[in-house]
Amino acid sequence: LARGLAVIPKNHWEEDLPRIIREHQVQLLVVGIPKTLDNQEGSQVKIILGFMEKLREVTGCSVTRWDERLSSKLAERYLLSADLSRQKRKTIINRLSAQIILQDYLDYQRPPSYPQKEAEEM
Repeated sequence: LARGLAVIPKNHWEEDLPRIIREHQVQLLVVGIPKTLDNQEGSQVKIILGFMEKLREVTGCSVTRWDERLSSKLAERYLLSADLSRQKRKTIINRLSAQIILQDYLDYQRPPSYPQKEAEEM
C-alpha cells in the first residue's frame, strides 16, 4: 500500500505543501473525486475541481483526479480487521483513504505483467 508523507493542517497547506513537494521531488498530485455508486460525480466535485486548480497554482505541480469511490469503506474495513477502537479508526480513516486512492492510481498506471510463458506466446 502507498505510504503517506505527512498530514498537513488545512490552515498551513499553502506553505507546507510546496516545501514537501520540493523535498521529495513530487511530480504529480492525485486528488480523489467523490462519485456515487452509479458513477455520477458527487455534490462536492465543483469545490474539489476549484481546489485542484489552486493546487496547480500554489505548487506548480501537475494535478490529476481519481475516483475515490469506496476508498473510505475499504479503509474502514482494514481498520476493523486491525481491531482498532472507534476513536482510533476515526483519526486514521482519512489518511488511509488517501493511501488507498494513491495506490489505486499507481496500480492503474502500472503496465500489466504477464507470466513468462504467456509473454513468450504473445
